[in-house]
Amino acid sequence: MQQVNRRHLLLGLGATAALAGIGGAAQAATKVSAGSRSVLIVVDVQNCFIPGGSLAVKEGDVIVPLINTLAKKFQNVVLTQDWHTADHVSFASQHAGKKPFDSVKLGYGNQVLWPDHCVQGTEGAALAKDLAIPQAQLVIRKGYHKNVDSYSAFYEADGKTSTGLGGYLKQRGMKRVFVVGLATDFCVAWTAMDARKEGFETYVIEDACRGIDAAGSLAKAWTDMKAKGVKRIQSADLA
Repeated sequence: MQQVNRRHLLLGLGATAALAGIGGAAQAATKVSAGSRSVLIVVDVQNCFIPGGSLAVKEGDVIVPLINTLAKKFQNVVLTQDWHTADHVSFASQHAGKKPFDSVKLGYGNQVLWPDHCVQGTEGAALAKDLAIPQAQLVIRKGYHKNVDSYSAFYEADGKTSTGLGGYLKQRGMKRVFVVGLATDFCVAWTAMDARKEGFETYVIEDACRGIDAAGSLAKAWTDMKAKGVKRIQSADLA
């Protein structure tokens, strides 16, 4: 299958983004174990991304109880937070004449412009109040450099600047990564693909995610994840 640059997911997004849930998928043939060398990465379950937030994902709040339940099966959990400056380059408000979901060309590639969201220290950037994972060992913040976006928990949008998560997980002996959260076709997908890039066996738990399906971005994300070797499972497939 042809390999596709991950940032090409963003090409062609128009001014209107239809918020949608996730589609069906075949379940794994056998149960997958969340052993001592597995880590659950909970991506961006923040107030801005759930209903009522400035960049809300449809049903983004519905997955929270399931994520809480899944997390109890893992000895190792990492949480991520979008953590933008108030003048972040990805905000439409920072580009004259542009509106949310327009695109601009930046030094690292095509950039979708978003509504202001997850500004450092604001209530919108806080983790959703119903997210209850006290055993999480690390909260990794991303997107805090104002001149570059960061969808993945592993690398910023230039594809080169590391967050340090890969090294952290390797030093702790992790071998298998499971990804849940928001949004399937953006931060979840890029986190999963970069986990594969770092050499981890990688699973996305589909029913514990929700997506922004803009101009076919959700289907394309699943296609690109599959091409990178990411495995698509349901919560029922987890032992």
